[in-house]
Amino acid sequence: MDRRTIAIDEAFAARAHLKIGDLISVSSRPGTIGDTVTVGAIVRRGADPSEVARGDLRVRMHLDQLQTIAGYGDRVDRFAIATTPAADISRLIDRINRVAFGFKAYRSRDIAVETSRTFQVVSRFHRAIGIITIVASSVFLLCIMVLKVEERRRDIAALRLMGISRATVVRAIVIEAAVIAVLGSALGVVLGWAVSLFVNWHYQALYRTPLEFSMVTPATVVFAVSLSLALGIAAGVVASLRLVRTPPLALFGR
Repeated sequence: MDRRTIAIDEAFAARAHLKIGDLISVSSRPGTIGDTVTVGAIVRRGADPSEVARGDLRVRMHLDQLQTIAGYGDRVDRFAIATTPAADISRLIDRINRVAFGFKAYRSRDIAVETSRTFQVVSRFHRAIGIITIVASSVFLLCIMVLKVEERRRDIAALRLMGISRATVVRAIVIEAAVIAVLGSALGVVLGWAVSLFVNWHYQALYRTPLEFSMVTPATVVFAVSLSLALGIAAGVVASLRLVRTPPLALFGR
């Protein structure tokens, strides 16, 4: 006699050491003898953030099997309705809600928003950390540029006494600051990309999910390099103007 088949998710298969063709017993209560079925497929988990930390193990079976095991009969907890692009979703929701007392219909995107509130909080928290980090790094970069320019007081004084204009000195320092900012940004992008690969490798293996926990997108790279370049130029301008306004002899300490 042909046995019924079920599909299990990859996390269940890995934890229970199951493979396609294995026989297992399914029942509504642990320790009781149930129906013997065959593992017919192993399903890859979707990249759903709301399911990452829940640790649920999923089994897909035929509807009559599920009804027998669950003991629900013809009842269901929830079901999904696929609609066409031209459907009036608001009108459909109203009609479903008027069918009987206790029905409540939702848009799929509304459910996604509700189940992702935790991730929205985490996203705002990360945004706040990013803003604080940018402000702190700006102050740090300015201090570094001021100290670096201060170390070259005598060089700048010599250039001024040789007849080099203030604008040329400022331009040279700003170009140097911009080059340093671009090189630092490139190093940061490489480091961020490597860290992102490690984070995804670790947590995808831990939670057995294809969800990407860290991403380095082109938009992020462009924003980071542009911001670094702007901050570097601003720091170079501030640091250079502080010295070129000082008389050359004063820079020599006279």
